[in-house]
Amino acid sequence: MSNSDSPPHIAPAPPFATFWQAGYEGADHVNHAGRALDMNAVTGHLTRSRADYQLLREFGIRTVRESAGWRLCERDGRFDFSILESRLQAARELDLQICWTFCHYGWPDDVDVYGDDFVPRFVRYATELAKFLAPWVGPTPVYSPINEISFQSWGLSVHMFKCKNMHDPRAHDEGKRQLVRASIAGCDAIWRVTPGARILQCDPLIHVIAPPDRPDWAAQAAGWRASQFDAWDMLCGRREPELGGAPRYLDIIGGNYYHSNQWESGSNLRLWWHLDDPRRQPLYQALVELEERYRRPLLLAETSHVGSGRGVWIRQMAEQAALAVQHGVDLRGVCLYPAIDRPDWDHAEHWHRSGLWDVDLHSTPPLARVAVPPYATALHQAIRLTNHLCHLPTEPHQRESAMQTMIVFCHLRWDFVYQRPQHLLSRLAQHYRILFVEEPVYHDGAAYLKTSTPAPNVTVYQPHTPVQAPGFHDDQLAVLQPLLAELPGIDQQPIVWFYTPMALPLLPPNAGLIVYDCMDELSAFKNPPKQLLQRETALLKTADLVFTGGPSLYEAKRNRHDNAHCFASSVDAVHFHQALDRSNGHPLHADIPHPRLGYYGVIDERFDTQLIADLADANPDWQLVMVGPVVKIDPAELPQRENIHYLGQQSYQVLPQFLAGWDVCLMPFALNEATRYISPTKVLEYMAAELPIVSTAIHDVEKPYGDIVAIGHTHEEFIAACATALAMDDDQRAAMARRMREVVARTTGKFEDEGWRVRKD
Repeated sequence: MSNSDSPPHIAPAPPFATFWQAGYEGADHVNHAGRALDMNAVTGHLTRSRADYQLLREFGIRTVRESAGWRLCERDGRFDFSILESRLQAARELDLQICWTFCHYGWPDDVDVYGDDFVPRFVRYATELAKFLAPWVGPTPVYSPINEISFQSWGLSVHMFKCKNMHDPRAHDEGKRQLVRASIAGCDAIWRVTPGARILQCDPLIHVIAPPDRPDWAAQAAGWRASQFDAWDMLCGRREPELGGAPRYLDIIGGNYYHSNQWESGSNLRLWWHLDDPRRQPLYQALVELEERYRRPLLLAETSHVGSGRGVWIRQMAEQAALAVQHGVDLRGVCLYPAIDRPDWDHAEHWHRSGLWDVDLHSTPPLARVAVPPYATALHQAIRLTNHLCHLPTEPHQRESAMQTMIVFCHLRWDFVYQRPQHLLSRLAQHYRILFVEEPVYHDGAAYLKTSTPAPNVTVYQPHTPVQAPGFHDDQLAVLQPLLAELPGIDQQPIVWFYTPMALPLLPPNAGLIVYDCMDELSAFKNPPKQLLQRETALLKTADLVFTGGPSLYEAKRNRHDNAHCFASSVDAVHFHQALDRSNGHPLHADIPHPRLGYYGVIDERFDTQLIADLADANPDWQLVMVGPVVKIDPAELPQRENIHYLGQQSYQVLPQFLAGWDVCLMPFALNEATRYISPTKVLEYMAAELPIVSTAIHDVEKPYGDIVAIGHTHEEFIAACATALAMDDDQRAAMARRMREVVARTTGKFEDEGWRVRKD
């Protein structure tokens, strides 16, 4: 591997200076309780704008979104734009682009949104503001006349904003029309001053479904969901053309997206992102829908999460952005909103912890910016991903020539337990087009390939064949070969990556590089294919490069190949950092008391079922939480006790939510041939959660980590170690956590470094 090649500098798509952007909370309305808001003042951004902008340099961000504030800039019919000057001056000095929002929910107290003078008043304001900004912003500024028309009209209907005539019953419908009229007239006013101005029209992206027990509410849910398009449809003239809409008023579409943007109609229960609710619509699908509906450039104009989930969220937004681009969306950027943390509109004492920088309310001087390291780390990763994947040609034939293809044959399915293949390949996908070929599925009919795109630049191919033989059996080969011959890039010297030697006969004849990633000693697992050892011998002779999943396996393979390397798994520290917030949790824990001793992973022949039974019997007050699928063993043979809880397979995304609620992490592996060479990835994941760990005497755990992980050589020792872990005092836990952080810091991120490549030399 080499890290000599970094991605070329790619100019962002116009009209934005950079793909990644930062926004500052600028709402200026009067809230329901009558408190007049000036969020830029509350966060200190007005006086710290230059310093706030300088913080962005670390991330290469040179485009920011700011709000002028109609209510703030017009008093008694007179305009005063002086509150904008410091931001404009700082942006000029630092070579930043500011995209201005003209109306961010607030307007002068004497303005009636339903009155005949609302549109003329807004036109007058937009004209004067455009004139004021003109000397600062150049010939093609990006302006948002009225922020979130559809959301703002809903806010009027529920009296979110205290304003003149706030109880008018026409709020939801006529309020929306008035805001559309004002936006259209405001665009015309702006273009009279600055003909080259680009217009950004923002609204939330939402997804609404009926509760599972109320299919009769489906129509209501569909209506709510469709309402997200109302303002955009009016602006472009598709709906209610008498308002004056035309395509030119829908120039750039801004979609605002947060974790709470998806819910059940009627119940209003959220489809929780942090619990990976399967009913959620992936963001990239929402962006594809916008692309197909309007065929306009898109911006993810607002997005962020709260608390410990911020880093994982923004990285997922980058992945969704890349998937959207992969599906043909003209996506021009992603804006972090807010860049600096903000308090709640209605509860001033509650700060959301949603910024790339938090705010210290007790600092001297006050409101000091506090970095959020996991968020910063994740943002660097996100930027790296979009640099590689969000500027590729949109035409398939152009993409094929832009990246080398990597064909991967795997005995594990992509949607099974998320582990080494998904970790590595999702990162290699920044440099290679990954074609992930799974074992065949029986299908009584003509053979075909079922495809899916679970990750950016990763396509999963699942063969469906009329052959009942399991896996990559010899009987499958004649059916699979013509199917796989149609894979894109297969004739262009692809890299071929094997997780199972059984697929060796499917090796394309013109492979450019052959890699064997030996993650496990598969021949020692239950019911291995008869030809496995023979095929592995042949693969070791054929492969150019061999990786092993841990030290034990490396020692077993190193003398069988002269280019073998121990490539032990690392840990996604940003992901598991969420577990450090012990207020996180999973609903499946609700009826399980403490202490909780937990395990997640596959429950198979490597799992010591008798140890679990002994552990449960020795301490009936201990609750044993087992998370994972049961495979290759009869579930009826698992020990059943009142204090053993089998919660089944859960998604990778929710594992930190389980960890946050555990007191001790378990690795109850049997000591047999199947575990002789295993190198469990979960040991580092447990360490990232800074929880006590107790393991059986697995070599690749005991040798490197025996001074941190408690090792039970017998069942009695294992049980005693659990008791000791539960009895640790605060000082002992703090010392343990420090050592775990050191280990994680040494091992994490090695594969994240810029520019890693697989090379034959």
